[in-house]
Amino acid sequence: MERLKSLKDFKSLEGSLRRQEGNGAKVRASVCCGLPCTALGSQEIARELADESARQGIEVDIVKTGCQGLCQKGPLMQVEPHGYFYQKVKPERAGEMISKTMGSGQPVREFLYRDSFLDEVKEQIQEVPFYSKQVKIALRNTGKVDPHDIHQYIAAGGFKAVKKMFSRMSPDDVLEEVKKANLRGRGGAGFPAGFKWAHTKRSGKGVPKLVIANGDEGDPGAFMDRSIMEGDPFSLLEGMLICAYSIDANFGFIYVRHEYPLAIKTLEKAIKQAEEMGLLGRNILGTGFDFSVFIKEGAGAFVCGEATSLVASLEGQRGFPRARPPRLSEVGGGAWGYPSNLNNIETYACVPPIIEKGADWFLGIGTPGSPGTKVFSLAGKVNNTGLVEVPMGITLREIVDEIGGGILNNRKFKAIQTGGPSGGCIPEQYLDLPVDFDSLWQVGSMMGSGGMVVMDESDCMVDIAKFFLAFCQSESCGKCPPCRVGTYQMLQIMERITSGEGQPGDIERLEKLIETVGEGSLCGLGRSAPNPVATTLRYFREEYEEHIHDKYCRANVCSGMGVFTIDQKACILCGLCRDACAFDAVRERRSSYFIDQEYCTKCKACFEICPVGAVKVKKKAQIAVEKIKIPYEAMVSVKRKAKLTLWDVLKSKPHVVITIYHDSTVADAIRTLHDRNVSSVFVVDDNAKLIGIFTERDVVHCYNKGFSCQDTPVGHVARKDLIKFEPSMGISSAILIASRNKKRHMPIVDGDRILGMVTFRDLVSYLLPEISYI
Repeated sequence: MERLKSLKDFKSLEGSLRRQEGNGAKVRASVCCGLPCTALGSQEIARELADESARQGIEVDIVKTGCQGLCQKGPLMQVEPHGYFYQKVKPERAGEMISKTMGSGQPVREFLYRDSFLDEVKEQIQEVPFYSKQVKIALRNTGKVDPHDIHQYIAAGGFKAVKKMFSRMSPDDVLEEVKKANLRGRGGAGFPAGFKWAHTKRSGKGVPKLVIANGDEGDPGAFMDRSIMEGDPFSLLEGMLICAYSIDANFGFIYVRHEYPLAIKTLEKAIKQAEEMGLLGRNILGTGFDFSVFIKEGAGAFVCGEATSLVASLEGQRGFPRARPPRLSEVGGGAWGYPSNLNNIETYACVPPIIEKGADWFLGIGTPGSPGTKVFSLAGKVNNTGLVEVPMGITLREIVDEIGGGILNNRKFKAIQTGGPSGGCIPEQYLDLPVDFDSLWQVGSMMGSGGMVVMDESDCMVDIAKFFLAFCQSESCGKCPPCRVGTYQMLQIMERITSGEGQPGDIERLEKLIETVGEGSLCGLGRSAPNPVATTLRYFREEYEEHIHDKYCRANVCSGMGVFTIDQKACILCGLCRDACAFDAVRERRSSYFIDQEYCTKCKACFEICPVGAVKVKKKAQIAVEKIKIPYEAMVSVKRKAKLTLWDVLKSKPHVVITIYHDSTVADAIRTLHDRNVSSVFVVDDNAKLIGIFTERDVVHCYNKGFSCQDTPVGHVARKDLIKFEPSMGISSAILIASRNKKRHMPIVDGDRILGMVTFRDLVSYLLPEISYI
């Protein structure tokens, strides 16, 4: 491979490769050789295509690319220039694909995408719902180029940003462009990369500086960074080179977990090719700038994703976090004491397009506070799982329903977990939440590195929280007691709850531990470890209460919970439940089966083997209610309504917020009541903040006390001894507070924003019909 000695040499090579790409009439078959498709046989497909191409004499350029995204439908393949997108490709059909598609330009219809057998096929990748809303920046070349061929990367526009940088940009120009783009770290924290770079440069004047890429992707089910390292390693190297130039660093390190052997091999080959071509190493493109990149394998500790732990591991020490300052970007804080800039793999991959196209282009994508795109690994109970890159600001509903193709088996959506094991579980009520750093943080979750797990009604949220907590607890380095001891105690409580041994007070103990661990832990892992428990307690508290007080799991996931019975109407008398029970709890009568509760261990063997779902798991209360002939659904309705919030009541009835300023007259207020046909209005001050309520009763008081309606300001007669209620308050609590304080009107406010009014009569009438029925 000839070394490029100057920018002129690079431009000449770039032009030559571009002409070859433009003039070539050869058909290209891009076969996805990412890890999922490779496991499904894509390497064999590529070999069969090559053999058939040679046998039939049809020239085809077969490119083994990185992950193309739609892992659920693999193996995947794209055919250019026809634009055909094939899914679930079979190697035995290689001959047909060569003759029909590559030879005649006609698609093999069996491999074209369709949602179901009755739907129209989608020939082009842009027509496939999974891809239609995606915007590729970090993954711009993944799935298009051979990751082992630097020439293909250059032909696709690679190192164009480096050419621009060396041609007409100073290091400060590069730094300002990244700062202006407001590129926030894609590793999870969301700190602006430009400011981090600037601090490293400022802190390390006159001393060697390092550029470090964090490829320690330890989240279960996450493979965003791996896909870049395996499918487009040169974009990572280009981003690191740009960072090094801007902060005057000469050495870079890519920290990759040991479980990514393919990524390590691909990176090693990419670094070697870049050095041979003069794009890494000494005197890059004849500019006099030196930058060398090295690979460090991690041992697989999740805590090494934290910055200071990663640096300790990079130095050859045990991956323990340490207190800051000094920060990594300061002298004494980075690797071997040198100021170090540490960013996530995806962050570096986003840098070249920003330098090439400008910060304004990047700011035009996403939201003002979170510009650009984010890569997610979409997993869980959705029809289409895989790797997606979407613009910031897209809603969770669009990702789940449109890109993900909806919930598997048409079940009901329950929650989505973002941010990996340290993230939070977001319920259905926030499905229209925009996906950006700040919005996710407000609902108790976080962006994280990009894991996204969808859950449906068959998932137990207590069990899900226990699973993620168990991962964080096992990955705790043990350095600080709040994390080491606190997560262990939390896990003990969670295991007790999910095994049917929960005790009153467990929820309060968990809440206290959540606060202790979150505030007292040394690093980000410990501080965020309680998040899954905290968010499920916040949004699914009723499930915890059922596990503890009713010994019942509504998803029928947790063992040792509920009362097992057989629905005699549904039972087909197959006897499988009796055969499966190891404790002889399923007894046989002449024409029926029943479960002897004295012998039942709640092992779920009968429940899982019943072919018609005749084995039911019920609450003890449900059994008792059924014995006295009261419909259990009626009791559930009352219980559910009693647990609803004031916001639920407000949404259930027509309501409008009508305000009047405090300096308006009583006559104005009376006219408003009459014209709007309402019984009360909110009285606000000059800043539109609630200060009182004016009701029909106040009109009577004005006349009784002889106030002049034309002259008296409504602010003088309005009731100001208000009790403001938050929308999240439960109905039972609201009734208790209102009755004790003798309040008929309850203004519902969120901060300074008035949401509406609920009266005491509303709350009572909300529950009265069911109570009367029972």
